[in-house]
Amino acid sequence: MRAVVQRVSKASVTIAQQEVGKIDQGLVILLGIHEKDTQDDVDYLVKKIAQMRIFEDEQGKMNRSVEDVEGQILSVSQFTLFADTKKGNRPSFISAARPETAIPLYEAFNEGIRNRGITVATGQFGADMAVSLINDGPVTIIIDSQNK
Repeated sequence: MRAVVQRVSKASVTIAQQEVGKIDQGLVILLGIHEKDTQDDVDYLVKKIAQMRIFEDEQGKMNRSVEDVEGQILSVSQFTLFADTKKGNRPSFISAARPETAIPLYEAFNEGIRNRGITVATGQFGADMAVSLINDGPVTIIIDSQNK
């Protein structure tokens, strides 16, 4: 699993001009699911993201997690994080999980975050979405569950 984690002051996702998810301070997670990912990858990312200290404390140091600041998460599925660009100019997405595998893992990730007491807004799996955000910092971090 790959996650692009962006610290935001606010964010939203829109489908066909209809806002379907919105958060204030927190994290936008663009989540890519590999064909070989399992519940272990979900569990790793849930814990890592919930506890990652990327919010500033009173001294301006990144010492607080999204849990600590009572932030929210906007979770958006994004199979393109597993683009293979080695050959030619057209990316291949062959290693991205098929929907029958990816959807349950995406939902398990969101539920795992919710179980930690964090509010989660989502897009819609497989939809053409417009994500709007104000990246705070900017802070953007990439996490791959295969690099633990």
